[in-house]
Parts: sequence; structure tokens; C-alpha cells
Amino acid sequence: MRQPTAAPPASWSVYLLRCADDTLYCGCTNDVARRLAAHARGRVKYTRGRLPVELAHVEPVADKSAALKRELEWKRLPRAEKLRRISRLERASRVSVTCTPPANSLSQQDVENCRTPLPSLRRGRARRLR
Repeated sequence: MRQPTAAPPASWSVYLLRCADDTLYCGCTNDVARRLAAHARGRVKYTRGRLPVELAHVEPVADKSAALKRELEWKRLPRAEKLRRISRLERASRVSVTCTPPANSLSQQDVENCRTPLPSLRRGRARRLR
């Protein structure tokens, strides 16, 4: 008899993006790379008109509940405090990691690669028969 295998737990993260118009976007996800690709493709309403976006901060959290709570904490902060914290965290990470530059932004080539349209899942509007 086969033993059921448990799926590995998804690691959740809270992230902040710096948009082209210098606004900040905060969200949470269990797959940061997939979510960044969605932003780059214009699949996220807020960032669609603010491309390109740059990953300003990623914070791993224990689970979805913790991610949603932490996201709300970030969103409640004033903009100046968010920028102060991001700056402080960037300085701290530069000290500890000096040999590899952070790959935290989407290049123009990444954006172009992600712009290929996906097949639409929408169905046409139902027509009423008279």
C-alpha cells in the first residue's frame, strides 16, 4: 500500500516593490519569482501602469496567516517609515553579503520575456435567446 506523501510546506514571504513612479507596493506570496513575473506581465492592477518595478524588500514568514498580518503591518506604516526601514535593511544586507550583488530587480529583457500573452480563460458573454 502506498503511503501518502505530504506536499512540502510553502514558504510565504512579504515583499515590497518600488514602482517606476516611485510608489511602493506591498504584497505577500508563497512564490516570489512567480509573483514578480505576474507584476512584470502587467497582471497586477496596481503595478500595471507603473512598470518597471524593482524588488525593494523580501521578508520570509512562517505561514500564510503570518504573511497577511505582516503585510498589514507594512501597509499601516507611513511611507517615510517604510523607506527608512527598507534603507536600513539594505545597508545591513550589504555588510553581510559583499560578494554577490542582490538580484532584486526586473531587467527590461525580463519584462519583455514576460509580455507574451497567455491564452485567455474568459468565455464570451452569454447571449440570451429570444
